[in-house]
Amino acid sequence: MKKMLMLLIAACLLALPAMATQKVGSVDLPLRITVDGEDLALNGAGIRKRAFMNLYVGALYVQQKNNNAGAIIQADAPMAIRLHITSGMITRERMLDAINEGFTAATGGKTDSIKSQIDALNACFHDEIKEGDTIELAYAPATGVTMRKNGESRGNIEGLDFKKALFAIWLGDKPADSGLKKAMLN
Repeated sequence: MKKMLMLLIAACLLALPAMATQKVGSVDLPLRITVDGEDLALNGAGIRKRAFMNLYVGALYVQQKNNNAGAIIQADAPMAIRLHITSGMITRERMLDAINEGFTAATGGKTDSIKSQIDALNACFHDEIKEGDTIELAYAPATGVTMRKNGESRGNIEGLDFKKALFAIWLGDKPADSGLKKAMLN
């Protein structure tokens, strides 16, 4: 009896790390992350697909779960989007093309007021992207958007209007992938 109890306790302890993640496709996503000292919860996540191919897993982290895309885009609050690259088809050039097309779609073509910030984000993508990489776009009101690749900070871009346009790439009226938007909004 004592041995059974010990095995049960051991099994429960081993299961704890598994409970702290959510599997989406082949990616284990943490349920919580920290951005600029703020604890953020996984709001939702899904797979970005194009022409029947899985390109990446996109995850949205916010302070409090929310399924209102407009409210999330407009919020001046800590949040993050993480992209877990799952395909070798994603390259630096293709990611930059997609992000720049996303800004055009998200702003209705009115990118002039945030052009310098878009250029600064583009400069953060200075090396190749490969399968297994993680790109994080984290916003904090005090610092703006911080771009990280595989946990390494690549740069900060200030401006709430820039953050709104950036998050609208995935959550706006003309998102990069409507299925991914729905999954991120859970």
